[in-house]
Order: sequence, then structure tokens, then C-alpha cells
Amino acid sequence: MKAWQVRQTGEPGDVMGLAEVPEPQAGPGQMLVRVRAATVNFPDALLCRGQYQFKPELPFTPGVELCGEVVALGEAVTGAAVGDRVIGSPELPGGAFAELALMDADRVHPAPRELDDAESAALWIGYQTGWFGLHRRAALRAGETLLVHAAAGGVGSAAVQLGKAAGARVIAVVGGPEKADVARSLGADVVVDRRADDFVPVVKEFTEGRGADVVYDPVGGDTYARSAKCVAFEGRILVVGFAGGAIPSPALNHALVKNYSIVGLHWGLYQAHDPAAVRQAHEELTGLAAKGVVKPLVSERVPLVGAADAVQRVADGLTAGRIAVMP
Repeated sequence: MKAWQVRQTGEPGDVMGLAEVPEPQAGPGQMLVRVRAATVNFPDALLCRGQYQFKPELPFTPGVELCGEVVALGEAVTGAAVGDRVIGSPELPGGAFAELALMDADRVHPAPRELDDAESAALWIGYQTGWFGLHRRAALRAGETLLVHAAAGGVGSAAVQLGKAAGARVIAVVGGPEKADVARSLGADVVVDRRADDFVPVVKEFTEGRGADVVYDPVGGDTYARSAKCVAFEGRILVVGFAGGAIPSPALNHALVKNYSIVGLHWGLYQAHDPAAVRQAHEELTGLAAKGVVKPLVSERVPLVGAADAVQRVADGLTAGRIAVMP
């Protein structure tokens, strides 16, 4: 079968190569799926660079989320059948940018009927992260103000939709006029182009000086520092990632005197520590998709041969929503 391989770490466009590799075989507790769509995430770029918290053994195939069709079941797998359409994360080092992938049967979920293959794949990591971040970690309430950074990206666009679904007022921060249009289309109440305007005074004006109740920050660096200047009393800054490259060192005395919380989210830990909560979140998200309340933003659909270029463009911050690789 064809699969993208990373044999040394570096920039995705330089180190990803399309190769012919043996077809994987489903072992006990596994299922083999034919990949119908694999969506590109920023962690794919970090994996290629050797900068992700999990470092698979070389060579490996990147691709951390997919929608696939079950083609074989390993020993002791129940509750699934050949032909089922499913979503989830493949088992690295055999990632999703391939024609076939192995998945842990206990971590596979039904693909929503209302979403196509690309949209279903995109409902996984970004929307699970948004759900756990906004509801479980930050306890977002209706009527509160949610500030979302990188709001036109895969993770940020999910947070905008989920924030609106929760009844929050959403301020979206993006980079460039085209991404501003994307954020408006997602339903954001206010959109700030960080290249043209400072989001801090915009947040203060929109909230009449109160500040944002929840800050959704997948960027880090100066974005985090600026967010601390406009977070509300008893606000929550949700640390989701560091796409900006710099890991901030928060001033804890500032959190003390302004009485706000700094909340971390590593969604992947829930897979190990509370898989029942992941299943419940998937059911909630599937219900929202069925009602049309959330719909993953898939900006491009490219063939398998375009995966390396797609990962590089995501790494360079040149995309909106998710790019779907369609083998």
C-alpha cells in the first residue's frame, strides 16, 4: 500500500516521502480501516520536526485523525463490523496519511451520519479538545464572553462554534482579512485581525471593561501575555497549545492580584484516564452535528500525494479550518 514516511526529522515538506509499504494486519483488540479521509493537524508538523511530546520510532507515518471504513477485525474485537464507518486516531507509527491504518478498537467511534468523510474526521481532535476545554476545564457558561485565538484554524474554528452553541459571546482573533471572513462565517460576534488591530482594547470595549471570561489559547507566547491583560475577574485562561512556538512563563502574582485561573488542557490524557468521558463527548458532538449546530470547516480536500504540502502549509500557518487528505 502507499503511505507517507518520515525517516528523519525536519520540516514536513522536506522529510515526508511517499512510499510503498507492507499492508498492516489487525492484531488482538485492533481494527484495520481503509482511510477515507485524514485531516491535517498542527501536531503532524510537530511529529515531523521531532518536537511533539510523543516521539514515534523512525520511520513513521504521520496523520493523527481519520475517518475510515473497517476492513478487518482483530481477535476479541466486538461491537463493530466490517464496513462500519468510524473516526478516531490511528496507532502510530502507522498514521493516517496512508491507504490503510490500524486503530485501537476501544478508541474508535461511529462517524456521524450527517457529516461526510472529511467533516467526520475533522470532528475528532479539534472538537473533542474544544468540548473538554470549554466545558470540563473552563466551565463556560451561557452569557459569558469567550476570546478565541487562531479562530480560523482547525482548533480555533471548533472553539468558536462550540462557544456559540453554549450561548457565549465570542470574540475571534485571526491573522489576515481572509481568515477574518472565515471567523465571521462561523458566527463570531466580534472579529479582530491581529495584524491590523490590538485585541486587548477591543475586548475591553466589547465587555465594557470587564474582560473575557474565558480565553481559548492554542498559540502561547505574546498572545498569552496580552490575553492576561484583558481577562475578567474570575476569568479562566485555557492553555491549549503553543502554535506560536514560544512557551510563556506566566506571572503568577498577576493571576493572584487579578483573581483569574490558568487552566491547562492535554486532551489526549482523557483517552487513558477517562475514556467514558471521551465517548460521552463524542455523543454530545454527534448530536450537535445532527442538529446542524456544529459543522467542521474543511477548507481543502487534497489527494494522498498532496499530504506533505498540506502539512507544511499548516505548519506555516497558511490555512484555515482543516485540510483533508483523501486517499
